[in-house]
Amino acid sequence: MSANQSPVGMQPTATYDSAFLKACRREPVPHTPVWFMRQAGRSLPEYLKAREGIPMLESCMRPELVAEITLQPVRRHRVDAAIYFSDIVVPLKAIGIDLDIKPGVGPVVAEPIRTRADLARLRDLTPEDVTYVTEAFGLLTRELGATPLIGFAGAPFTLASYLVEGGPSRNHEHTKALMYGDPQLWADLLDRLAGITAAFLKVQIEAGASAVQLFDSWVGALSPADYRRSVLPASRKVFEAVSGYGVPRIHFGVGTGELLGLLGEAGADVVGVDWRVPLDEAARRVGPGKALQGNLDPAVLFAGREAVETKTREILDAAADLEGHVFNLGHGVLPTTDPDALTRLVEYVHTRTAR
Repeated sequence: MSANQSPVGMQPTATYDSAFLKACRREPVPHTPVWFMRQAGRSLPEYLKAREGIPMLESCMRPELVAEITLQPVRRHRVDAAIYFSDIVVPLKAIGIDLDIKPGVGPVVAEPIRTRADLARLRDLTPEDVTYVTEAFGLLTRELGATPLIGFAGAPFTLASYLVEGGPSRNHEHTKALMYGDPQLWADLLDRLAGITAAFLKVQIEAGASAVQLFDSWVGALSPADYRRSVLPASRKVFEAVSGYGVPRIHFGVGTGELLGLLGEAGADVVGVDWRVPLDEAARRVGPGKALQGNLDPAVLFAGREAVETKTREILDAAADLEGHVFNLGHGVLPTTDPDALTRLVEYVHTRTAR
């Protein structure tokens, strides 16, 4: 164990006693920690200025730019954790998949993956494929000091959905057709993606991530039975692959109220909850031994200060008896959110929960 590691594996000692990591470990905290999904990005004027004229995927591959964008909300909002600025399709691009992120559309894949022959295009990811990630993490951990840096990746189901559909989808018809029509090919596809995702997270942890979050943005489109049979094994493989590092593992999906227990069962230490389920009910569904993260509706931030504080109090009250709670939104910061509303929200949560 090196001098900058804690007694629990790779976790950096500088951040070990932070409120965020204490909450993830379900330990007493000085205040409820706060961070926001998509806090680093389009709601900030300084982000828009930094990224002006630079395509999204190129932005993710410039270490100094990534570091600057990641740090911006920490400086502005004084959140309790930074989230690494990247995109869930970065590891797919890194292994040679022909894709791009189209403004106003999202990731678009030139040749969708729908046959067994297509699987050969999904080779293993190596650290050499993403040296810019390691470099950016080095810049960030030096700058952040005691503030934790969260690494992240897209979960196998959501990555598969983009690859099979060829882009964002409302109904996931091609994805479900493959899942139901060729279960073995589907299982092999998700297993391959689990290996790529795990490798991507390992790079981030070894470069200094204090925690990691697995985003399964589209998995709420599935029933619990389909999730257990067709998705859980691959997500579990990802979490098990990084379990030895000792960093908290967060799992989040949108519209996953019926899947919350299964998200925890996949191997998460912290289960993210969107705004559709109150945190006390989410705790009942997840069961003991897990911290929860969430869950203010991002749209509430447009309603004015009094309304934001009222809804925030409801969430904090629902979280009062939780083993561990990280305050967050129930999804990402919306692009037209007033940044000052986020700054005020952080201060409000910190002040109201100070112990």
